[in-house]
Amino acid sequence: MTEPGHGGRVPADERLRRWRLVLGGDEADGTGHGLTGRDAAMDAALGALYGQGDGRGTAGQGGKGRSGRDRPAGLGASAPSVARWLGDIRTYFPSSVVQIMQRDAVDRLGLATLLLEPEMLEAVEADVHLVGTLLSLSRAMPETTRETARTVVRKVVEDLEKRLAARTRATLTGALDRSARADRPRHRDIDWNRTVSANLKHYLPEYRTVVPERLVGYARASRSVRKEVVLCVDQSGSMAASVVYASVFGAVLASMRSLATRLVVFDTAVVDLTDRLDDPVDVLFGTRLGGGTDINRALAYCQSRITRPAETVVVLISDLYEGGIRDGMLKRVAAMKASGVQFVTLLALSDEGAPAYDREHAAALAALGAPAFACTPDLFPEVMAAALEKRPIPIPDSAAPPR
Repeated sequence: MTEPGHGGRVPADERLRRWRLVLGGDEADGTGHGLTGRDAAMDAALGALYGQGDGRGTAGQGGKGRSGRDRPAGLGASAPSVARWLGDIRTYFPSSVVQIMQRDAVDRLGLATLLLEPEMLEAVEADVHLVGTLLSLSRAMPETTRETARTVVRKVVEDLEKRLAARTRATLTGALDRSARADRPRHRDIDWNRTVSANLKHYLPEYRTVVPERLVGYARASRSVRKEVVLCVDQSGSMAASVVYASVFGAVLASMRSLATRLVVFDTAVVDLTDRLDDPVDVLFGTRLGGGTDINRALAYCQSRITRPAETVVVLISDLYEGGIRDGMLKRVAAMKASGVQFVTLLALSDEGAPAYDREHAAALAALGAPAFACTPDLFPEVMAAALEKRPIPIPDSAAPPR
């Protein structure tokens, strides 16, 4: 065993220490190495979450560790014990690990209801997944918790906007500029590939050059609306992270004068949140995570709001588990594409890749020329730019589902 980032070997004592932390049982798990100080505290924090055989623990009770022996573990069912544990893991582990452990605590130990207490919300490390959990609980929140929850959500949203907004605006502004062709472009706006192709008949062999009689280029986008974007977002429980990112991107797109952006969320009902796009936090608290799915109804609503199909991009963000009329959904997609709409299907808009999704529906959409794939937030601006320019969508090989 070698030290990461170093060429030397790890001392024997250090190897035993690491194995002891990995094994996590009592009596040194056969390593002969006991834990003290910071190591013992780290082990206790991990044991409280992962040391229970059934995944659930109660403060003061023993549970079966990974070695099969009884060990004291568990977070208990009270906010004070969980708050202490949250403080411990933030002391001993980096932020990325803390977020994973918090997520596991909610899933394994059923601690979601404790997030309804303001003291708990102030102690957690906020991330996209925590926001999804809070949104799913929003209708059960007492008024004393709601403002604290909004503060937590706003911090995450502002961090995402800082990360994504500038690049999104720059990428899409360039795409909008290029999407408008000009027959008398300025020199810097000439599209040389198209210009050469359009003037090949004017090739002069003796000079081995093309004399362009017609220049093809880009027109600079004006301040008027040039394109329309409809984000149609599935708000079923499995799409929580996608709802968060879609709300942030919706607000960014709505801030661009040359785009008219509409945000529609749906389960079995359809809600148009376009009038809240100036504040993505309001958008998120206007969603209702969970419930069924009626994609056909949502697409019918979006289709009814399209006035310039040739200048419209519709982005459906859904795992495609349709609870409505499957054939109706596909017919609507086909009709929109036939009218000139650019249609994009994202199985997820998150950093986690594709979730479970309906492969039959994904294959049917691909056959209509609307391939479904998972998209990361960093790729989304490029996907939108390609759709606005009506060029092939950049689908990562790892994100495209098998046909």
